[in-house]
Amino acid sequence: MSELYGHCRLHDLGVFGVRGRDAVAFLQGQLSQDVAQLDAVHARFAGYHNPQGRVIAILRLLRTDDGVGCVLPRELVAPVAERLRRYVLRAKLTLTDDSEDTQVIGEARDGSRVLRLVPSGDSTILPGPPIARAAWHAFDIAAGLPQVYRATSEAFVAQMLNLDLVDGIAFDKGCYTGQEIIARAHYRGRVKRRMQRFRTRAPGALALVPASAVTLADGRTAQVIDAATRPDGRIEFLAVAPFGEGGGAPATHDPPPESHHPQPVAIDVEALPLPYALPA
Repeated sequence: MSELYGHCRLHDLGVFGVRGRDAVAFLQGQLSQDVAQLDAVHARFAGYHNPQGRVIAILRLLRTDDGVGCVLPRELVAPVAERLRRYVLRAKLTLTDDSEDTQVIGEARDGSRVLRLVPSGDSTILPGPPIARAAWHAFDIAAGLPQVYRATSEAFVAQMLNLDLVDGIAFDKGCYTGQEIIARAHYRGRVKRRMQRFRTRAPGALALVPASAVTLADGRTAQVIDAATRPDGRIEFLAVAPFGEGGGAPATHDPPPESHHPQPVAIDVEALPLPYALPA
């Protein structure tokens, strides 16, 4: 896949802002990322988890002048923000949905891609030509970047989405919701299901959406995380599946993900490499 150059308006992503003197400390106790290490240029992954370690949402975090900008699919902005508000208590901060006032812009140049938050209506000239949203999405999948949507919220534990392999978990920070389960899986046990990358062998054979359940040719059952249709009509997708042919029963700390598609559909695919190594 050739490199991208230019900018992409990521209209399907929304933003909520956490502002105030306690913003960083509050998010530090809620998310898996070390929020104190954020900057305004490099968006960093973070997981927001339930007490069982299942991922409610995956956020991309950026420092702003007055707090932290949290980027995630628009369909999850309101429910995630409302859930976080329950824990604000006496913290000195505000938590607001900024999706209508802020554009999420992807910029690609010099072989790297970054996210920027730009006020809606801002006339700043963006770098390079426009990039189609589908092309940016395809690069996300090729890069093995996890995402959670409404259909997959609370279906997977953090390591099943490779959140630890994209620097989305700080194992040396303090406690946060779900931390005990996530740390136990990291230090004591092997996660037997991981997000992997696949491509259908035939074009247009099947519509794949997040939470679709499929049976691979070797008998493994996989749950789709994200998918994109290639120009040739084949589908490239990320899915959580057991390692190796035939897989195996998940460990007790690694419960099988729930699926909204209980009857898996057989599909002929080829495995593709990820740009990072999965644990042995």
